Amino acid sequence: MLDSWLDYHRATLQLKCAGLDGEQLSRRAVEPSTLSLLGLVRHMAEVERSWFRRRFAGQDLEPIYCGPDNEDGDFDDVDAASAEQDFTTYAREVDAAREVAERHSLDETFVHQRHKVEMDLRWVYVHMIEEYARHNGHADLLRERIDGVTGD
Repeated sequence: MLDSWLDYHRATLQLKCAGLDGEQLSRRAVEPSTLSLLGLVRHMAEVERSWFRRRFAGQDLEPIYCGPDNEDGDFDDVDAASAEQDFTTYAREVDAAREVAERHSLDETFVHQRHKVEMDLRWVYVHMIEEYARHNGHADLLRERIDGVTGD
């Protein structure tokens, strides 16, 4: 059930972006926000990597778009010309997250380094579903503003 809901939300984000070009995908919502559909795709690639691979699996990986001097690089540094590459990166991170999850029990735990609290894979799934649900709501509004398309 958790896999299905997470995959549903992953597919929803892609559906919200379908048929748009790089310029449309990188179009900002409203000033002063830097929110865009491409920024959401980049952000979710970062989040997939962070929760499944870096935190849960303990893989020593750098963030993709963000860093200590640029915490919001996923949203702030979008470039219409890199849209295709950003979607490839997103797909690669989703595949890698699936591979991590497939090898582990939902009850397997890790310690969140910053908060010093034990969490399990089940918690990661629930958090990811919540994260996608929230951002897919943003994607609904962004897509409607771009071309009027609404729906699931």
